[in-house]
Amino acid sequence: MAYSPGGGPTEPAKVSFDESRSARLPPDRRIYTAACESLTFPFVTRARRELSVTLVAQPVYDLDRFLPVGRRLRRIVRHRGGEAALVAMGHRTLEPVDLKRIDLQTLGHGLELLHPTGDETLVLPAFWRTVAATQGRFALLYAGLPFDGRRGTLLIEVMGGPETAPPEALAEAIAHFETQRLGVILHMAPDIELARRLAAAQAGCLAIDFAGVDHDSSRAWSAAEVLIATARESAPRLLLLNLRPEWARAAAACGATHAVFAQMTTVTV
Repeated sequence: MAYSPGGGPTEPAKVSFDESRSARLPPDRRIYTAACESLTFPFVTRARRELSVTLVAQPVYDLDRFLPVGRRLRRIVRHRGGEAALVAMGHRTLEPVDLKRIDLQTLGHGLELLHPTGDETLVLPAFWRTVAATQGRFALLYAGLPFDGRRGTLLIEVMGGPETAPPEALAEAIAHFETQRLGVILHMAPDIELARRLAAAQAGCLAIDFAGVDHDSSRAWSAAEVLIATARESAPRLLLLNLRPEWARAAAACGATHAVFAQMTTVTV
């Protein structure tokens, strides 16, 4: 997943349909359903709540070449004890210090799980409340320094900020991570107006979770096309998460550059 610091749109506003790309059929669908490694670690909040954090490594595909070019960590945070424990806690949100600690432990465990080698791209999640704070950014950058000397690229996928933060604040935070081997992906809700607004953030890559986008039929896909094309106008790269494999070629034609495909099988290690 090629990444160049600096962000900002580098393509024409309208993404044209590439006939040569359309002639290239994607490989056998079975490559998109390969097993994914996962790792779970315990976490205790400052309020002494017990959580479990699961990290699942997912392959990231280049939609132009239909080849895996990196790996992304999907993060799942659960209350220990299930729904009963959640009700007992009164649905209280995590404090900023908890979010930062989860992010730092995710980075540490994530690099251990992914054991990066070669010139691949790794995508790890981080909460916006961590990235937005000076101390949080410094902690993430310091924790990621060992990776900066390796081949490959480490991208921080910022969760929870694009929907609420001003584009100027997003741009300011992104600038701190723009080094030769570090960068930022903004994880955004599947909303066309939000996609337009994020152009001002000058992100190098946007990510949209297609689990929340209806793309089960050709009729539904017409709306997805508009969303993809609009988001692609706001950033030079666009990563689609949970994309149905049969729509890979159509997504590439609309402007998506990378994808994590749906229906992956998880293997716990």
